[in-house]
Amino acid sequence: MRAKSVTELIGTPLRAAEYVRMSTEHQKYSTENQSDIIRRYATDRGIEIVRTYADHGKSGLRLDGRDALKRLIDDVREGRADFKAVLVYDVSRWGRFQDADESAYYEFLCKEAGIIVHYCAEQFENDGSLSATIIKSMKRAMAGEYSRELSVKVFTGQCRLIGLGFRQGGLAGYGLRRQLIDEQRQPKAQLAIGMQKSLQTDRVILVPGPDHEIDTVRRMYRLFAEEGQTEQEIAEVLNEEGSLTDLNRPWTRGTVHQVLTNEKYVGNNLYNRTSFKLKKKRVVNPPEMWIRADAAFRPLVEPTLFEIVRQIIAERSHRFTDDDMLGKLAALLKTLGRLSGLVIDERDDMPSSSAYRSRFGSLLRAYTLVGYSPARDYDFVAVNRALRAMHPQVVADAVAAIQNDGGAVSVDRSTDLLTVNGEFTASIVISRCIETSGALRWNIRLDAGLRPDITVAIRMGAGNQAALDYYLLPRVNSQPSSLRLREDNGLSLDAFRYDSLDAFFHLASRLPIGKAA
Repeated sequence: MRAKSVTELIGTPLRAAEYVRMSTEHQKYSTENQSDIIRRYATDRGIEIVRTYADHGKSGLRLDGRDALKRLIDDVREGRADFKAVLVYDVSRWGRFQDADESAYYEFLCKEAGIIVHYCAEQFENDGSLSATIIKSMKRAMAGEYSRELSVKVFTGQCRLIGLGFRQGGLAGYGLRRQLIDEQRQPKAQLAIGMQKSLQTDRVILVPGPDHEIDTVRRMYRLFAEEGQTEQEIAEVLNEEGSLTDLNRPWTRGTVHQVLTNEKYVGNNLYNRTSFKLKKKRVVNPPEMWIRADAAFRPLVEPTLFEIVRQIIAERSHRFTDDDMLGKLAALLKTLGRLSGLVIDERDDMPSSSAYRSRFGSLLRAYTLVGYSPARDYDFVAVNRALRAMHPQVVADAVAAIQNDGGAVSVDRSTDLLTVNGEFTASIVISRCIETSGALRWNIRLDAGLRPDITVAIRMGAGNQAALDYYLLPRVNSQPSSLRLREDNGLSLDAFRYDSLDAFFHLASRLPIGKAA
């Protein structure tokens, strides 16, 4: 017997809004195709679509930038919504939020206002039943996990391409141009600012630009290294001659400094100096995390001249004590009320931003010492560094405890993978406690490459000063690459939770045969 439509049940068509989203990735379904499925769903059920909210070319990782979804939520919250349902293609189009609770929260706001979200291409009815709730929760987690896995794959691929000498994003810079090449490395065309490659098999490299720009770059290096002119003096000379930067702007001390310190002018290809993975906080990475390929492009400047300039800039800061450098930084903060690498490099009477990084380990460390907190919260950088430093001692303590209980254990020094009694392997991970919206969360990274038999996950408590508890997670055939834990996670996960590592040490212990019998 055919189920009755909404119109047949209530007599008048149910008014609905459709929400469609197309990310910047190459998706199988465009917003038009999503809308076709949604409208077919609406027709079959006698639903009238009265409004469309569309986010074109927007990532589903977070709400920022998704103006259409923001308007939808605002209309619901403020009581402006003239509809009683929202039609979405599937769970992933609603969002690939890294915290599945965020996706649920926006749906709950609609539900609280009497507006039901329908996922038109899913194989379940969003009717609040137990089965629908479970499937929807899994779909939300899978949508977020897809983005995490894709991020890892993309980053790995980008690092490989850097090693092969291909450019990954960013402007070419003054004196250089982005050259498009095919899979046989044959040149195709130069890409102007704002242009992107269209074929997946094409690649981009850096090539020398116009002769007059090349001459200007080399002249900057000579003026600095041979004639002793400062960046500010060089900028004034270029501006008097009517020279402009690659962005058609006058030269400043900072823009000259960038030319004098960027390794691309000696042909080196650098990547991962900053990270902005999964649309989260932007992180300035230490040099040991940079991906580099030396001599990847044709150089504009001789390496010896570049090294001379580098040494001059480094030596320039040596005449300042730590207190001198921090005093100048504090004075600049008092004057401008903010700090950044470019702001520092614009000042002729101060060491460069690179000098602060070298002297204090990072700009963030220098900012902290003068009492400056950037708008973004970078506390997690220091926490992660502390947890990484803690890990070797945790592994060593575990090895000692196993041996004290009569067990035998070996450690792979390159991976820290433990092999216990020649019977099973174990990996120890420490998970930072994340405080978000008054709740605590933990991301547990499971090493899919090593595939240990047991992952010992140490959850840090609020403040990340001491361990909260321990999870002994066995390997499963369909194991994800990570788990996101809440304070309480249900029996399926919390059955593996312990207040200490005694249970793990008991697994590794040896008992005399007589005692066991």
